[in-house]
Amino acid sequence: HVRLEESGGGSVQSGGSLRLTCFASGYLYSTYCMGWFRQAPGKDREGVASINRYGSEGYADSVKGRFTISKDNAESTMYLQMNNLKPEDTAMYYCARARMYMLGSKQFDIDEYHHWGQGTQVTVSS
Repeated sequence: HVRLEESGGGSVQSGGSLRLTCFASGYLYSTYCMGWFRQAPGKDREGVASINRYGSEGYADSVKGRFTISKDNAESTMYLQMNNLKPEDTAMYYCARARMYMLGSKQFDIDEYHHWGQGTQVTVSS
């Protein structure tokens, strides 16, 4: 049984930082591509950051230089360090698992991800 669980969300002021954690269980964690997505009210779900089995990272233009994705295979956890947060970062953030191998052009294709956590809310105030 595959299970993903996010934690670390909260409310911060503009310019603050948060670190999100995704704990995975039920599969061999190190072999899969994984990603962080977010969805704000009235907007489509969008990819934020991704990481593959080799540790190669990808980021949405809107978060480059501010967010960092990482993982600890031994602990079956994935992280999203978010610095210099902005009000437009306010959203529900989701951890998701894709396939073992995936084209870089598909890294933020929602249809490529088949397992999702329940989400953790991030709210950034002005």
